[in-house]
Amino acid sequence: MCEPTTIAIALGAAQAGTTVIGQQQQAKTQAEAQRRASAAERQRYLHEVSSMRIQQGQEQVAAAQKMSESARKAMEARATARVSAGESGVAGLSVDALINDLTRKEAEYSFNVQKQTQMSDVNRQLQLRDSGLGFTNNMLRINKPIEQPNYLGAALGAAQTGLSTYSALK
Repeated sequence: MCEPTTIAIALGAAQAGTTVIGQQQQAKTQAEAQRRASAAERQRYLHEVSSMRIQQGQEQVAAAQKMSESARKAMEARATARVSAGESGVAGLSVDALINDLTRKEAEYSFNVQKQTQMSDVNRQLQLRDSGLGFTNNMLRINKPIEQPNYLGAALGAAQTGLSTYSALK
């Protein structure tokens, strides 16, 4: 039969070994879960930012098309006004006032489209900033420190098990 001291030391060492191995496996599993969650969060963030940028590009194209269409219509309206005035025999300040009024309306419309585009851009910048803060917060939440194996605790637990076993076998 084995001596009680040998049995106590063997049991304590076995407990310490399994405790440390379990802690190492848990840390490895947590690190892998964090790696995957971080990669998924990065992908989510890039998709979100990309979608916002695509939408911004589409809005800028639409604004440019509106302004181009407005300029074309204003030019047509001025030309029509000149021709109509000429055919009617009207000339002078009243025709100039009409042309100037059409030009003013075109400028107001262009200004409003540009102002709306600027406000959309400011709003989008705020959304991008908020998205970046959300990304940072999510990464901090995901990547909490991983508890490493507690060798001292395992050794103390092993000693306690060994002493308990020794006392019971005596």
